[in-house]
Amino acid sequence: MFLSLNHLDIQYPGRNAPTVQGIQLGLSKGQIGVLIGPSGCGKTTLLRAVAGLEPVSGGQVVLSGRVVSEPGHTEPAEQRRIGMVFQDYALFPHLDVARNVGFGLNHLPRAERQRRVSEVLDLVGLKGSEKSFPHELSGGQQQRVALARALAPQPDLLLLDEPFSNLDVDLRERLAHEVRNILKAANATALLVTHDQLEAFAIGDVIGVMHQGQLQQWDDAYSLYHRPSTRFVAEFIGHGVFAPATLQEVGTHVVVHTPVGDLSDVAECALPNAFEGGQCDVLLRADDIVHDDDAPVKAEIIRKAFRGSEFLYTLRLATGQLLMAHVPSHHDHKLGEWIGIRAEVDHVVTFQRASVEATPRP
Repeated sequence: MFLSLNHLDIQYPGRNAPTVQGIQLGLSKGQIGVLIGPSGCGKTTLLRAVAGLEPVSGGQVVLSGRVVSEPGHTEPAEQRRIGMVFQDYALFPHLDVARNVGFGLNHLPRAERQRRVSEVLDLVGLKGSEKSFPHELSGGQQQRVALARALAPQPDLLLLDEPFSNLDVDLRERLAHEVRNILKAANATALLVTHDQLEAFAIGDVIGVMHQGQLQQWDDAYSLYHRPSTRFVAEFIGHGVFAPATLQEVGTHVVVHTPVGDLSDVAECALPNAFEGGQCDVLLRADDIVHDDDAPVKAEIIRKAFRGSEFLYTLRLATGQLLMAHVPSHHDHKLGEWIGIRAEVDHVVTFQRASVEATPRP
Protein backbone atom coordinates (compact mmCIF):
# COMPACT_ATOMS: atom_id res chain seq x y z
CA MET A 1 0.00 0.00 0.00
CA PHE A 2 1.20 3.51 -0.83
CA LEU A 3 -0.59 5.00 2.22
CA SER A 4 -1.32 2.83 5.27
CA LEU A 5 -2.93 3.82 8.55
CA ASN A 6 -2.25 1.04 11.04
CA HIS A 7 -4.35 0.93 14.25
CA LEU A 8 -4.19 4.73 14.38
CA ASP A 9 -5.26 6.59 17.54
CA ILE A 10 -5.38 10.36 17.98
CA GLN A 11 -6.01 11.70 21.48
CA TYR A 12 -5.94 15.34 22.45
CA PRO A 13 -4.39 16.32 25.80
CA GLY A 14 -6.91 16.47 28.64
CA ARG A 15 -9.41 14.12 27.00
CA ASN A 16 -10.28 10.76 28.51
CA ALA A 17 -10.78 8.95 25.20
CA PRO A 18 -9.20 9.19 21.75
CA THR A 19 -10.89 11.43 19.18
CA VAL A 20 -9.92 8.88 16.55
CA GLN A 21 -9.43 5.23 17.49
CA GLY A 22 -8.15 2.07 15.83
CA ILE A 23 -8.20 3.33 12.25
CA GLN A 24 -6.97 0.87 9.63
CA LEU A 25 -7.07 1.72 5.94
CA GLY A 26 -4.86 1.67 2.87
CA LEU A 27 -4.55 3.40 -0.48
CA SER A 28 -2.65 2.02 -3.46
CA LYS A 29 -0.68 4.30 -5.78
CA GLY A 30 -3.10 6.27 -7.97
CA GLN A 31 -6.17 5.48 -5.85
CA ILE A 32 -8.64 8.09 -4.60
CA GLY A 33 -10.00 7.54 -1.10
CA VAL A 34 -12.83 9.46 0.56
CA LEU A 35 -13.69 9.82 4.25
CA ILE A 36 -17.35 10.55 4.92
CA GLY A 37 -19.39 10.84 8.09
CA PRO A 38 -21.40 13.23 10.26
CA SER A 39 -19.88 16.38 11.74
CA GLY A 40 -17.54 15.67 14.62
CA CYS A 41 -16.83 12.06 13.64
CA GLY A 42 -13.06 12.66 13.35
CA LYS A 43 -12.55 12.63 9.59
CA THR A 44 -10.79 16.03 9.39
CA THR A 45 -8.69 15.17 12.45
CA LEU A 46 -7.59 12.01 10.64
CA LEU A 47 -6.71 14.00 7.51
CA ARG A 48 -4.63 16.43 9.59
CA ALA A 49 -2.73 13.53 11.14
CA VAL A 50 -1.89 12.18 7.68
CA ALA A 51 -0.68 15.66 6.74
CA GLY A 52 1.57 15.83 9.81
CA LEU A 53 -0.45 18.60 11.45
CA GLU A 54 -1.60 16.42 14.39
CA PRO A 55 0.53 13.97 16.41
CA VAL A 56 -0.77 10.43 16.89
CA SER A 57 -1.10 8.68 20.24
CA GLY A 58 -1.12 5.14 18.85
CA GLY A 59 -0.43 3.23 15.66
CA GLN A 60 1.38 4.44 12.55
CA VAL A 61 0.98 6.49 9.40
CA VAL A 62 3.09 4.89 6.66
CA LEU A 63 3.61 6.83 3.44
CA SER A 64 5.51 5.38 0.48
CA GLY A 65 7.13 2.74 2.69
CA ARG A 66 8.33 5.03 5.47
CA VAL A 67 6.78 5.66 8.89
CA VAL A 68 5.94 9.37 9.04
CA SER A 69 3.88 9.32 12.25
CA GLU A 70 3.88 7.17 15.37
CA PRO A 71 3.83 7.96 19.09
CA GLY A 72 6.80 10.20 19.85
CA HIS A 73 7.64 10.83 16.19
CA THR A 74 5.93 13.15 13.72
CA GLU A 75 7.76 13.90 10.48
CA PRO A 76 7.19 17.60 9.71
CA ALA A 77 4.45 18.34 7.18
CA GLU A 78 6.85 20.08 4.81
CA GLN A 79 8.97 16.92 4.52
CA ARG A 80 6.09 14.60 3.59
CA ARG A 81 5.66 15.66 -0.06
CA ILE A 82 1.95 16.15 0.52
CA GLY A 83 -0.25 18.66 -1.30
CA MET A 84 -3.35 20.10 0.36
CA VAL A 85 -6.53 21.66 -1.00
CA PHE A 86 -8.63 23.51 1.57
CA GLN A 87 -12.35 24.27 1.51
CA ASP A 88 -11.69 28.03 1.32
CA TYR A 89 -9.17 27.52 -1.54
CA ALA A 90 -6.57 29.72 0.28
CA LEU A 91 -5.56 31.52 -2.93
CA PHE A 92 -3.47 34.66 -2.71
CA PRO A 93 -5.76 37.50 -3.87
CA HIS A 94 -2.86 39.77 -4.90
CA LEU A 95 -1.28 37.13 -7.17
CA ASP A 96 -2.55 36.15 -10.60
CA VAL A 97 -3.35 32.53 -11.46
CA ALA A 98 0.11 31.72 -12.80
CA ARG A 99 1.85 33.01 -9.69
CA ASN A 100 -0.64 31.27 -7.39
CA VAL A 101 -0.05 27.96 -9.13
CA GLY A 102 3.72 28.45 -9.23
CA PHE A 103 3.99 29.52 -5.58
CA GLY A 104 5.55 26.23 -4.47
CA LEU A 105 7.90 25.99 -7.44
CA ASN A 106 10.33 28.79 -6.64
CA HIS A 107 13.17 26.25 -6.37
CA LEU A 108 12.86 25.55 -10.12
CA PRO A 109 14.49 27.58 -12.90
CA ARG A 110 12.09 30.14 -14.34
CA ALA A 111 11.57 28.36 -17.67
CA GLU A 112 10.89 25.02 -15.98
CA ARG A 113 8.52 26.69 -13.50
CA GLN A 114 6.55 28.30 -16.33
CA ARG A 115 6.37 24.99 -18.18
CA ARG A 116 5.01 23.18 -15.10
CA VAL A 117 2.45 25.93 -14.43
CA SER A 118 1.28 25.69 -18.04
CA GLU A 119 1.03 21.88 -17.76
CA VAL A 120 -1.16 21.82 -14.65
CA LEU A 121 -3.40 24.67 -15.85
CA ASP A 122 -3.96 22.72 -19.04
CA LEU A 123 -4.70 19.62 -16.91
CA VAL A 124 -7.40 21.42 -14.90
CA GLY A 125 -8.90 23.09 -17.98
CA LEU A 126 -7.75 26.64 -17.24
CA LYS A 127 -5.22 27.20 -20.01
CA GLY A 128 -5.22 30.89 -20.93
CA SER A 129 -6.18 32.05 -17.43
CA GLU A 130 -2.61 32.73 -16.31
CA LYS A 131 -3.05 36.50 -15.98
CA SER A 132 -6.45 36.39 -14.26
CA PHE A 133 -6.82 37.15 -10.56
CA PRO A 134 -8.84 34.98 -8.14
CA HIS A 135 -11.67 37.54 -7.78
CA GLU A 136 -12.19 37.38 -11.55
CA LEU A 137 -12.90 33.65 -11.46
CA SER A 138 -15.98 31.64 -10.52
CA GLY A 139 -15.99 29.42 -7.44
CA GLY A 140 -15.45 26.34 -9.58
CA GLN A 141 -12.53 27.96 -11.39
CA GLN A 142 -10.96 29.03 -8.10
CA GLN A 143 -11.22 25.45 -6.88
CA ARG A 144 -9.40 24.27 -10.01
CA VAL A 145 -6.63 26.82 -9.42
CA ALA A 146 -6.25 25.50 -5.87
CA LEU A 147 -6.08 21.97 -7.25
CA ALA A 148 -3.51 23.00 -9.88
CA ARG A 149 -1.37 24.66 -7.20
CA ALA A 150 -1.45 21.49 -5.07
CA LEU A 151 -0.57 19.28 -8.05
CA ALA A 152 2.20 21.52 -9.41
CA PRO A 153 5.02 20.25 -7.12
CA GLN A 154 4.04 16.65 -8.01
CA PRO A 155 3.32 15.57 -4.42
CA ASP A 156 3.34 11.93 -3.36
CA LEU A 157 -0.12 12.36 -1.82
CA LEU A 158 -2.90 14.92 -2.22
CA LEU A 159 -5.24 15.73 0.68
CA LEU A 160 -8.52 17.56 0.10
CA ASP A 161 -10.62 18.88 3.02
CA GLU A 162 -14.27 19.52 2.06
CA PRO A 163 -13.09 20.97 -1.28
CA PHE A 164 -16.58 21.59 -2.71
CA SER A 165 -18.43 22.85 0.38
CA ASN A 166 -18.44 26.50 -0.76
CA LEU A 167 -19.98 25.69 -4.14
CA ASP A 168 -23.60 25.50 -5.28
CA VAL A 169 -25.20 22.08 -4.83
CA ASP A 170 -25.64 21.59 -8.59
CA LEU A 171 -21.97 22.37 -9.22
CA ARG A 172 -20.58 20.07 -6.53
CA GLU A 173 -21.27 16.70 -8.11
CA ARG A 174 -20.25 17.88 -11.60
CA LEU A 175 -16.98 19.31 -10.28
CA ALA A 176 -16.38 16.13 -8.26
CA HIS A 177 -16.51 14.13 -11.51
CA GLU A 178 -14.14 16.63 -13.15
CA VAL A 179 -11.71 16.55 -10.22
CA ARG A 180 -11.71 12.75 -10.36
CA ASN A 181 -10.77 12.89 -14.05
CA ILE A 182 -8.00 15.41 -13.28
CA LEU A 183 -6.56 13.30 -10.47
CA LYS A 184 -6.66 10.17 -12.62
CA ALA A 185 -4.96 11.97 -15.50
CA ALA A 186 -2.23 13.08 -13.08
CA ASN A 187 -1.97 9.54 -11.61
CA ALA A 188 -2.35 11.20 -8.22
CA THR A 189 -2.97 9.37 -4.96
CA ALA A 190 -5.53 11.34 -2.98
CA LEU A 191 -7.52 11.28 0.25
CA LEU A 192 -10.56 13.54 0.48
CA VAL A 193 -12.92 14.48 3.31
CA THR A 194 -16.57 15.30 2.64
CA HIS A 195 -19.98 15.05 4.29
CA ASP A 196 -21.79 14.71 0.94
CA GLN A 197 -22.52 11.17 -0.24
CA LEU A 198 -22.96 12.13 -3.90
CA GLU A 199 -19.52 13.76 -3.90
CA ALA A 200 -18.02 10.68 -2.28
CA PHE A 201 -19.62 8.34 -4.80
CA ALA A 202 -18.62 10.57 -7.73
CA ILE A 203 -14.95 10.87 -6.85
CA GLY A 204 -13.88 7.93 -4.69
CA ASP A 205 -12.42 4.56 -5.66
CA VAL A 206 -12.81 3.54 -2.04
CA ILE A 207 -14.88 5.24 0.65
CA GLY A 208 -14.61 5.13 4.43
CA VAL A 209 -17.63 5.78 6.64
CA MET A 210 -16.67 7.18 10.05
CA HIS A 211 -18.74 7.42 13.22
CA GLN A 212 -17.66 8.59 16.67
CA GLY A 213 -13.97 8.40 15.80
CA GLN A 214 -14.07 4.90 14.35
CA LEU A 215 -13.95 3.67 10.77
CA GLN A 216 -17.12 1.64 10.26
CA GLN A 217 -16.34 0.39 6.75
CA TRP A 218 -13.69 1.01 4.07
CA ASP A 219 -15.10 -0.17 0.75
CA ASP A 220 -16.33 0.78 -2.71
CA ALA A 221 -19.63 2.64 -3.11
CA TYR A 222 -21.57 -0.42 -4.31
CA SER A 223 -20.59 -2.45 -1.26
CA LEU A 224 -21.37 0.39 1.15
CA TYR A 225 -24.86 0.65 -0.30
CA HIS A 226 -25.70 -3.00 -0.88
CA ARG A 227 -23.49 -4.75 1.69
CA PRO A 228 -23.17 -2.42 4.69
CA SER A 229 -21.20 -4.07 7.48
CA THR A 230 -22.80 -2.15 10.37
CA ARG A 231 -26.21 -0.71 11.16
CA PHE A 232 -24.73 2.79 11.13
CA VAL A 233 -23.43 2.42 7.57
CA ALA A 234 -26.79 0.96 6.49
CA GLU A 235 -28.64 3.96 7.94
CA PHE A 236 -26.12 6.62 6.87
CA ILE A 237 -25.79 5.62 3.22
CA GLY A 238 -28.88 6.11 1.05
CA HIS A 239 -32.50 6.12 2.17
CA GLY A 240 -34.08 3.22 3.96
CA VAL A 241 -35.39 1.79 7.21
CA PHE A 242 -35.07 -1.37 9.27
CA ALA A 243 -38.16 -3.54 9.50
CA PRO A 244 -38.67 -6.56 11.76
CA ALA A 245 -38.41 -9.83 9.84
CA THR A 246 -38.35 -13.56 10.39
CA LEU A 247 -36.12 -15.94 8.44
CA GLN A 248 -37.42 -19.40 7.63
CA GLU A 249 -35.61 -22.17 5.82
CA VAL A 250 -37.87 -23.82 3.23
CA GLY A 251 -36.12 -26.65 1.42
CA THR A 252 -32.93 -25.21 -0.02
CA HIS A 253 -34.17 -21.62 0.16
CA VAL A 254 -34.53 -19.01 2.88
CA VAL A 255 -37.83 -17.14 2.99
CA VAL A 256 -37.85 -13.72 4.64
CA HIS A 257 -41.18 -12.78 6.20
CA THR A 258 -41.47 -8.97 6.24
CA PRO A 259 -44.28 -6.44 6.80
CA VAL A 260 -44.33 -5.93 3.00
CA GLY A 261 -44.74 -9.62 2.25
CA ASP A 262 -42.52 -12.67 1.90
CA LEU A 263 -39.20 -12.45 0.09
CA SER A 264 -37.92 -15.62 -1.53
CA ASP A 265 -35.21 -16.58 -4.01
CA VAL A 266 -32.98 -13.84 -2.62
CA ALA A 267 -29.22 -14.02 -2.73
CA GLU A 268 -26.79 -13.30 0.12
CA CYS A 269 -29.31 -13.91 2.87
CA ALA A 270 -28.26 -15.07 6.33
CA LEU A 271 -29.47 -18.47 7.50
CA PRO A 272 -32.24 -18.53 10.13
CA ASN A 273 -29.93 -20.01 12.75
CA ALA A 274 -27.80 -16.86 12.52
CA PHE A 275 -30.47 -15.18 14.68
CA GLU A 276 -32.36 -16.51 17.66
CA GLY A 277 -35.68 -17.85 16.43
CA GLY A 278 -34.87 -16.45 12.98
CA GLN A 279 -35.87 -13.01 14.31
CA CYS A 280 -33.90 -10.11 12.80
CA ASP A 281 -34.16 -6.67 11.26
CA VAL A 282 -34.08 -6.37 7.48
CA LEU A 283 -32.89 -3.25 5.66
CA LEU A 284 -35.46 -2.05 3.14
CA ARG A 285 -34.12 0.68 0.87
CA ALA A 286 -36.37 3.17 -0.87
CA ASP A 287 -35.53 1.50 -4.18
CA ASP A 288 -36.61 -1.89 -2.77
CA ILE A 289 -40.22 -0.71 -2.40
CA VAL A 290 -42.27 -0.54 -5.60
CA HIS A 291 -45.57 1.29 -6.05
CA ASP A 292 -48.13 -1.23 -7.32
CA ASP A 293 -51.86 -0.43 -7.18
CA ASP A 294 -52.71 -4.13 -7.40
CA ALA A 295 -50.48 -5.18 -4.50
CA PRO A 296 -52.31 -6.51 -1.43
CA VAL A 297 -50.16 -4.46 0.97
CA LYS A 298 -51.29 -0.85 1.35
CA ALA A 299 -49.46 2.10 2.90
CA GLU A 300 -50.35 5.69 3.74
CA ILE A 301 -48.26 8.54 2.34
CA ILE A 302 -47.20 10.65 5.32
CA ARG A 303 -44.40 12.66 3.68
CA LYS A 304 -43.24 13.34 0.14
CA ALA A 305 -40.18 15.04 -1.30
CA PHE A 306 -40.01 16.01 -4.97
CA ARG A 307 -36.71 14.96 -6.57
CA GLY A 308 -37.36 15.90 -10.19
CA SER A 309 -37.76 12.56 -11.93
CA GLU A 310 -39.16 10.95 -8.79
CA PHE A 311 -40.76 11.46 -5.40
CA LEU A 312 -39.27 10.12 -2.21
CA TYR A 313 -42.33 8.93 -0.30
CA THR A 314 -42.33 8.16 3.41
CA LEU A 315 -45.03 5.55 3.99
CA ARG A 316 -46.78 4.08 7.01
CA LEU A 317 -48.34 0.63 7.08
CA ALA A 318 -51.49 -0.11 9.08
CA THR A 319 -49.21 -1.67 11.72
CA GLY A 320 -47.37 1.64 12.13
CA GLN A 321 -44.20 0.40 10.41
CA LEU A 322 -42.54 3.17 8.38
CA LEU A 323 -41.05 2.60 4.94
CA MET A 324 -39.59 4.73 2.17
CA ALA A 325 -40.10 4.43 -1.59
CA HIS A 326 -38.84 6.07 -4.77
CA VAL A 327 -41.83 6.62 -7.05
CA PRO A 328 -41.78 8.16 -10.56
CA SER A 329 -42.84 11.80 -10.29
CA HIS A 330 -45.82 11.40 -12.63
CA HIS A 331 -47.34 9.28 -9.83
CA ASP A 332 -48.24 12.38 -7.82
CA HIS A 333 -50.29 11.06 -4.91
CA LYS A 334 -51.57 13.25 -2.08
CA LEU A 335 -50.51 13.14 1.56
CA GLY A 336 -52.83 10.83 3.46
CA GLU A 337 -53.56 8.71 0.38
CA TRP A 338 -53.16 4.93 0.62
CA ILE A 339 -51.28 3.21 -2.18
CA GLY A 340 -50.34 -0.40 -2.96
CA ILE A 341 -46.73 -1.41 -2.49
CA ARG A 342 -44.60 -4.52 -2.85
CA ALA A 343 -40.96 -5.35 -2.27
CA GLU A 344 -38.53 -6.14 -5.07
CA VAL A 345 -35.35 -7.29 -3.36
CA ASP A 346 -32.64 -9.45 -4.95
CA HIS A 347 -30.45 -9.59 -1.86
CA VAL A 348 -31.26 -9.11 1.80
CA VAL A 349 -29.27 -7.19 4.40
CA THR A 350 -30.06 -8.36 7.91
CA PHE A 351 -28.94 -7.29 11.38
CA GLN A 352 -29.60 -8.34 14.95
CA ARG A 353 -33.07 -7.23 16.07
CA ALA A 354 -32.89 -3.81 17.71
CA SER A 355 -34.95 -2.85 20.71
CA VAL A 356 -36.01 0.40 19.01
CA GLU A 357 -36.79 0.47 15.32
CA ALA A 358 -35.02 3.03 13.16
CA THR A 359 -37.00 5.91 11.70
CA PRO A 360 -36.35 7.07 8.17
CA ARG A 361 -34.16 10.09 7.55
CA PRO A 362 -35.80 12.86 5.52
